[in-house]
Amino acid sequence: MSNIIIQQAVPLAKLTSWHIGGKAEYFAQPTHLDELKTIIADRKSLNITWLGLGSNVLIRDAGIQGLVIATRGLNQIKLQENALIYVEAGVACAKLARFCQKHGLGGGEFFAGIPGTIGGALTMNAGAFGGETWECVQSVDVIDEAGLVSTHHINEFEVSYRRVLPNFSKFLGFVGGLFQFKSFASEEGKEKIRQLLQKRQEAQPIGTFNCGSVYRNPEGLHAAKLIDECGFRGKRIGDAMVSEKHANFILNTGKASAQQVEALMKEIEETVLERFQVKLEREVKILGHLE
Repeated sequence: MSNIIIQQAVPLAKLTSWHIGGKAEYFAQPTHLDELKTIIADRKSLNITWLGLGSNVLIRDAGIQGLVIATRGLNQIKLQENALIYVEAGVACAKLARFCQKHGLGGGEFFAGIPGTIGGALTMNAGAFGGETWECVQSVDVIDEAGLVSTHHINEFEVSYRRVLPNFSKFLGFVGGLFQFKSFASEEGKEKIRQLLQKRQEAQPIGTFNCGSVYRNPEGLHAAKLIDECGFRGKRIGDAMVSEKHANFILNTGKASAQQVEALMKEIEETVLERFQVKLEREVKILGHLE
């Protein structure tokens, strides 16, 4: 599969924010776009799973079959004219927020509250503090099954709350995006980021092993409130525990397994449905196969 290093049986747990999960059958971490193109073009029939910073995913204990591609090496970020910034898929969202502040650009402060990469944020229209990723997007670069990269305008996608669907067939994943921001006083942007991060620190279990929000907010409702009212705050199965600080977070308090997390999620979903007739939609993506 070309001269690029493809590893086998790579443990994935420590590449995720939950610190949970089995091994990748095959694993690659390209450091630039040409490497990624080659990996995809030469992968033969292997299924591809993308992995950014490992937030918002639960990797099952039996691991992932096929090829896992870690995007964190695709981390270029370039300032262009007219407050435009081009960002590769592996750039951390928090890095983009800091880059905007450094260059006196506003409108991207909310990215400081998103724990993943730009690739993941584009995939699910991630948001925080009232801002959403695709509000800033001008165009995106995508890669297809043959390893070919093309540029697409935002009107070629259906974008909604935590969901993005391409209106074309040749799509495997995002490799970068062009973002529009606005001129802003640098110190003002720095202070806004500080305030947003303080708000996040006060409301969320920062410093713990978690994936971020487990569920999307139902229309007009808050998933955390529904879960809390069902008495799940502090509830645990093994080392998987619903956060006592924010009920839409599940923590790995020690050596939690994916099986324990899924069991806790199933209990939450069934209880909320029975009590409130609300079907919770998962924001976290479950990857891998059952044993």
